[in-house]
Amino acid sequence: MFTGLIQSLGSIKKLMPNQSGMGIEIEAPDIIQDIAIGDSVAVNGVCLTATTCLTHSFIVQAVHTTIQKTSIGTLYKGAQVNLELALRASDRLGGHIVQGHVNGLARIESITAIGQSYRITIALPSTLQRYCIAEGSIAIDGISLTIATCDQKRCTVAIIPHTWKATNLHTKKVGDLVNIEVDIIAKYVEKLLAPTQKESTLRTWLHT
Repeated sequence: MFTGLIQSLGSIKKLMPNQSGMGIEIEAPDIIQDIAIGDSVAVNGVCLTATTCLTHSFIVQAVHTTIQKTSIGTLYKGAQVNLELALRASDRLGGHIVQGHVNGLARIESITAIGQSYRITIALPSTLQRYCIAEGSIAIDGISLTIATCDQKRCTVAIIPHTWKATNLHTKKVGDLVNIEVDIIAKYVEKLLAPTQKESTLRTWLHT
């Protein structure tokens, strides 16, 4: 589990296609000392396992499903990626509960500078719209953000100067794809309410 608070920016050193998908070597000198083989690392919000640890970098394996479902398949040598190590029981939950399980991809529609801050609008996939509300949480490329506004087609987030500089958001441009993970609590609520909603619909049908 993660919190969506990015700990470091990594850089893609090698992309190594293989039968299982793709091996990815990521330079991460700032946090490599805290990564061991078998550890979970969120890479742009995608939970991946470290299979090899080197002096200044580590290697993860992305399977075909991950490559197809997330933006991992669009990475290139030199690309900057957001990195977060798994949450420890003693850590502060400074962002929100992030699983590292990407629910879908969204495309950036606009990036607007407001002083030293920024406003980013993304086009939401129709399957994820119902989980997003104003002032709710969303993870974009693994970054825990608060939704400023949303409607049936898009949502907008406000980016403070620190987040803009400390994450890969400053490398993004209009049209880029980003990984989206919606708030898991919203999905659980939907699951729990589903039987009640079906029962209510059935009662309405029986009485008409």
